[in-house]
Amino acid sequence: MIFTETKLIGAYLIDPEKIEDERGFFARTFCREEFGRYGLNPHVAQCSISYNEQRGTLRGIHYQIPPCQEAKVVSCIRGSIYDVIIDLRPDSPTYGQWASFQLRKDDPCMIYVPEGFAHGFQALEDQTVVHYQISEFYHPECSRGVRWDDTTFDIAWPMFPTMISEKDKSFPDFVK
Repeated sequence: MIFTETKLIGAYLIDPEKIEDERGFFARTFCREEFGRYGLNPHVAQCSISYNEQRGTLRGIHYQIPPCQEAKVVSCIRGSIYDVIIDLRPDSPTYGQWASFQLRKDDPCMIYVPEGFAHGFQALEDQTVVHYQISEFYHPECSRGVRWDDTTFDIAWPMFPTMISEKDKSFPDFVK
């Protein structure tokens, strides 16, 4: 696997190294030892998928507060997404900054989202499926969110959301 640090400290793009032949390809998408070499959390408590029927569906932007912070490895296994991460670690040099990436089914690139980051995405195609490996169990009492259109961050989404949950629309303004 090839680990490339993003402009947000601690967040990585992970490109599986493909072994290709006439059948297609094989690629490793997780290795505890390699994650450890980069100081990334290798613990996986649960895996989840998100199915998004309609192009423009926006999910997020979610995070968990201590003591239940979570790291995530996110990949798109069907369709494509505009993936957004925000560094919410007050002691980080990239605190309050966001970055975006396009993840898609025909490119097995993944994003490692460290603890202390918020994460959300917008489906760029109908019937998009996103896969998550998550380091911590979901704890509703520690669940928080950043509104998709919060002016604190001014995220440049590719389109106005066609679908978004009431919960995600109702997050309060983020205060730095």
